[in-house]
Amino acid sequence: MSFMARRRALDTLPEPMPDLVPRLTTAAATKIVLVRVDGLGGVRTDALGSERHAAATPNLDRLAREGSSGLHTVVAPGVTAGSGAGHLAVFGYDPLVYELGRGELSAAGVGFPLKPGDVAARVNFCTLDANGVIADRRAGRISTEVNIGLTERLRDIRLPGVEVLVEPVKEHRFVLVLRGAGLGGRLSETDPQTLGTPPLPVRALEPSSERTADLVNRFVAEARQRLTDAAPANMVLLRGFDQLPALPRFPEIFGLRAAAIAAYPMYRGLAKLVGMEVLKTGSGFADEVATLRQHWEGYDYFFVHYKDTDKAGEDGDFDAKVSALERFDAFVPEIRALGPDVIVVSGDHASPSVLASHGWQPVPVLLWSRYCGADPVKAFSERACAAGTLGVMPAQHLMPLVMANALRLTKYGA
Repeated sequence: MSFMARRRALDTLPEPMPDLVPRLTTAAATKIVLVRVDGLGGVRTDALGSERHAAATPNLDRLAREGSSGLHTVVAPGVTAGSGAGHLAVFGYDPLVYELGRGELSAAGVGFPLKPGDVAARVNFCTLDANGVIADRRAGRISTEVNIGLTERLRDIRLPGVEVLVEPVKEHRFVLVLRGAGLGGRLSETDPQTLGTPPLPVRALEPSSERTADLVNRFVAEARQRLTDAAPANMVLLRGFDQLPALPRFPEIFGLRAAAIAAYPMYRGLAKLVGMEVLKTGSGFADEVATLRQHWEGYDYFFVHYKDTDKAGEDGDFDAKVSALERFDAFVPEIRALGPDVIVVSGDHASPSVLASHGWQPVPVLLWSRYCGADPVKAFSERACAAGTLGVMPAQHLMPLVMANALRLTKYGA
């Protein structure tokens, strides 16, 4: 694709994207692998340090010794990022300009055909105790099979003037879509993201969404009645309301044949929304690496997603997150054996087990290529990466560095 074609596709992007990166992008025969270790970042809590510091990861440490390391912030210092914002930022999009709701990401991830004007929300089955307060925000991570049976109970909920659509996603999550005229997506969430409190009512965040807020509250009330006997999944929590966005396409920004490999539906959905080709894969990371190997010749850029670290961090399980990091490390030689020209290991946000949730802490980032130049970093951890030559940077600044190391940016100026 020509520069002018890429430029026309990007004329709404904030600086420096619209004028600089597309103008400098050039073709090359190099291959890039970006592995997103979900919830990678942690925080030092005791003598062991963070989970990343405590984990034995010789293969990542070798990459760190040979490459360049640093830390990145996702939204802004001190601001906790959601997964959508974290992924967009590392793809090179300013998350303060391009906001995505979890609902539309989840819908895209399961292949649900959202239409303009639809309002989508990501929904958790949860557990309420006898007092009506939240005892488990994820209903014990019920199986996807149980989820499918429970969403069937909700499919025939009727609301005035709109179509109600529900689709299971994975484990405890499903998607709610309202379809009809005059809907608004500016809504508050029902999930207080804490235990021991009741779900919140939905509020309109602008007048045009007031009718939609009333409809969603009716849906929640009806769902609660239908799930009374379904413990542990006896209630729902709704997050990430939004409507279908218009995003500039990643392949057009960077001139890359881009593929996404992710077992989890939401991340497939995000990749699809930015224009990546989503490759079919199995449910485990070994399946994802096999898919990477199978499609190696077909693409220039691979986004590969690893979920286990985030799940362990959100469950508040320090040891499980350490184990998840060590399991991931064992796959690094298989990825290197394919011969990528650039390897990037980063996270979309921190998920410190001490918080049992997303955190605001900067996230380690590792960039390996034959051109990046080794820095003083000898291990891949928050403390070590703080001394790396990449410094502390906004996550959306990573992609130009990746492109440069892949020899895909030409010289600027005379």
